[in-house]
Amino acid sequence: HSVENRAEIITFAKEPPIKRILIVDDDPDITLTFKLVLERENDKFEVYIFNDPLSVLSQFKPSFYDLLLIDINMPDMNGFELCTEILKIDVNVKICFITAGEVNHEAVRELYPTIRIGCFIKKPVTINYLLKRIKAELE
Repeated sequence: HSVENRAEIITFAKEPPIKRILIVDDDPDITLTFKLVLERENDKFEVYIFNDPLSVLSQFKPSFYDLLLIDINMPDMNGFELCTEILKIDVNVKICFITAGEVNHEAVRELYPTIRIGCFIKKPVTINYLLKRIKAELE
């Protein structure tokens, strides 16, 4: 009996990497809703949620998250203060702020000069707009 040696080339479609998103908002309804919506609408999103900014700091892992969505108005520590502390741990992380109020960009720049002022998402927000902004930030 002769054995035929054949080399088969198998190619795999490269899966796009999972994007890890961290959401911090003191309202549990908002964080849970955002998590459910984002994971349902895009199976490439892995969403982590926190309702207490102080607990985020104690568990934050550098180079783990692709994008942070941080509410501005929270008790104990506002979103800008949280952002300032997070940037000491991971200077390259992308951050979007979530707010129901108006933002005075000049005042924010003066108070928090180390924060890159970029993405702001105004509440209430539609699912389509939320996804569009997140995808734009992740590109």
